[in-house]
Amino acid sequence: MDRTLIVLVMPKSIQFIKSAVLAKDYPVHNMAEVAIAGRSNAGKSSFINTLSKNKIAKVSATPGKTRLLNFFNMEDSYVLTDMPGYGFAARSGDELREWQRMIETYLSVRENLRGLILVMDIRRSWTEDEEIMKRFSEREGFPLAVVLSKADKLSHSQKLQAIAKIKKATGLSAVFATSALKKDGGEEVERYIFENWIKE
Repeated sequence: MDRTLIVLVMPKSIQFIKSAVLAKDYPVHNMAEVAIAGRSNAGKSSFINTLSKNKIAKVSATPGKTRLLNFFNMEDSYVLTDMPGYGFAARSGDELREWQRMIETYLSVRENLRGLILVMDIRRSWTEDEEIMKRFSEREGFPLAVVLSKADKLSHSQKLQAIAKIKKATGLSAVFATSALKKDGGEEVERYIFENWIKE
């Protein structure tokens, strides 16, 4: 496909569809879905707003506010599913178990899921929490891409070092640096997922 055509058909805005917890409440459609995961303070909502060129995802000063699966229509090109963040210590044991059931159910049963975007603060190292998400994606057979958010916090050389570090730790080639503040990197991520996960 011609690159100019790809840019033209890529989504430019997002429409919120609905929130859900149980599989029976997931939206019904025939589009591919891309899930987005990350720590509670990784910058997932800011990244979604970067993709949409709009403040459709609420950015909270308090990490861990998202409790549901939130589905967004990317201009009828695909659906983005924002999953509740992990690593929020203030949640109770019951909440953590509910979160785990909700996430594992979605990732296991959603037939039109095409890939998972894992958002990380670029200043953090790869940890066991991220490794669990990677192993889960491998087990379920869908691809994983890593988005390193808040890239404006580092110099250009530091940013390149951070990307190389995550690539080495994960063995993944799909690692991207983004900045919601500078509105940078989102188009590269979207082009990648469109070309590799969506258009087929």
